[in-house]
Amino acid sequence: MATITLNSVGATVRSPWVGFALRRAWRLVVSLAALVTAAFAMIHLIPGDPVRSSLGTAADPALIAARRHSLGLDQPLLKQYGDFVGHLFQGRLGDSIGAQMPVSEIISSRLPATLQIAVPAFVLILLLAIPVGMTAAVLTKDGRRRRGELAFTGVTGFLGAVPEFLLAVGLIAAFAVAWPVFPVASQGGPDSYVLPVLALTVVPAATLSRIVRVETLRVLGEDYMRTARAKRLPARLRYLRHALPNLLTSSLTLGGLLFSSLLAGTVLVENVFAWPGLGTSIVQAITEKDYPLVQGVVLVYGAAALLITFAVDVAVAVADPQSTVRGS
Repeated sequence: MATITLNSVGATVRSPWVGFALRRAWRLVVSLAALVTAAFAMIHLIPGDPVRSSLGTAADPALIAARRHSLGLDQPLLKQYGDFVGHLFQGRLGDSIGAQMPVSEIISSRLPATLQIAVPAFVLILLLAIPVGMTAAVLTKDGRRRRGELAFTGVTGFLGAVPEFLLAVGLIAAFAVAWPVFPVASQGGPDSYVLPVLALTVVPAATLSRIVRVETLRVLGEDYMRTARAKRLPARLRYLRHALPNLLTSSLTLGGLLFSSLLAGTVLVENVFAWPGLGTSIVQAITEKDYPLVQGVVLVYGAAALLITFAVDVAVAVADPQSTVRGS
């Protein structure tokens, strides 16, 4: 009985899943620590006094000293760093210089608006890019429909190169000014979500569809696809049961990167549409030199990107454990 227990423990220790989880968790912890350190250093690397820059050169020196004391900027550097990390574990991100309220409250009130356009855009990207890319690959494989291939690569290449803020301005000009179907800006009814979500969707969807097409062409040339054709399986089963699952690894990886970039892309799109999210907040904070708020938003964006990357690594490992878990 004891031998069985020891063998079980040894097998668990030698399990590639345990090693994979420990490596990914360690990378996440190190990356988060680097992010926290960089965010803390940001306010100290800015030339001059951030409080004086925020309040203005004509501000009362007593007010500046009181604000520096409230922010803890008059303490030794190591103590400031320790307090900063300790406050993070308590969910405290400091106080905004301009709004004079906790940064965590500002972020918690603004983050839902950002996610309300970022999440639908991400879902729409996957729903558009994967079917379009797979269909283009199936129709143009083996050099068929050369004109269709050129049209697909030309259109997606053009759309993928358009900056998101320029696309947002074009959507406003077309569908809010010239043809007033949707509101120009601000968050309102369901129709106010259409243009911001489209502005976030078009460019990544075009880029991802090109990559999906290339990956689908690679999968269609594999031996198991030739075997499926030799068995005279219906096309629907070949593509959905054999081709699509083998696209999951690359699609999940790219999807995670796209969602991380979407969070950053919302900064420009939100400002074009006057959307009350984190993107508008960080631009306003930079303009007003409200460095604690900038610091907090950067932390949220950075932590979100790292957590998304970690989740994608886990999802890819579940989808393709042989190449990911054993090869990492």
